[in-house]
Amino acid sequence: QLQLVESGGGLVQPGGSLRLSCAASGFMLDYYTIGWFRQAPGKEREGVSCISSRDDSTNYVDSVKGRFAISRDNAKNTVTLQMNSLKPEDTGVYYCAAESAPWGCPLTTSYYDYWGQGTQVTVSS
Repeated sequence: QLQLVESGGGLVQPGGSLRLSCAASGFMLDYYTIGWFRQAPGKEREGVSCISSRDDSTNYVDSVKGRFAISRDNAKNTVTLQMNSLKPEDTGVYYCAAESAPWGCPLTTSYYDYWGQGTQVTVSS
């Protein structure tokens, strides 16, 4: 059974950093495109970043460019999202998602078939 588990969320002050991890069981993440999404209270889930299975190319939503970085650790079968210079508007539940189709790296929820349960990120002073 394919499962994704997120970890690394928490409470951090504005300007701080967090490192989220997405761990897989039942499949090897390096064969999948992995996306990170977030959902704030009362808002729709939005794409934050993704890394393609085809060539490890990456994609970021404009609001996090230069602050967040996505990467793979194939030895640990994880994908991490390093988040720096965090802002209150980064607050939300962060989800990782996986898709086996090698058609790029879109930041759209409908593209991804497998989802984790999410980890809460709160940026507040």
